Amino acid sequence: MDKKILLVDDAAFMRMLIRNTLTTNGYTNILEAADGEIAVSTYSAEKPDLVIMDITMPNKTGIEALKEIKAMDPGAKVVMCSAMGQEAMVVEAIKLGALDFIVKPFKAERILQTVKKILD
Repeated sequence: MDKKILLVDDAAFMRMLIRNTLTTNGYTNILEAADGEIAVSTYSAEKPDLVIMDITMPNKTGIEALKEIKAMDPGAKVVMCSAMGQEAMVVEAIKLGALDFIVKPFKAERILQTVKKILD
């Protein structure tokens, strides 16, 4: 599987968790960004097949980055991640074109199901 996946989260631990889940399941082309600003520039340069992005981040939120990525590439495949209790942001993200939403803390299977559903 040579699909390119961009993980965006300000918590290195979360990126590592998701990266490990994906790599053990054959997804090896993984890019990382620690905030929304880096996510937008990485998306522009690398054109990943899928973006898994946290909502709450410094410099630029996941919502702001989602808007910019969708403006750049209306066909961008973006999945948002966030903690419980952020329903309003979830609704906004879906309206802006996010394909799915994963609530933290999540199970590895949930990440895999979502990635497979979108990429396969």
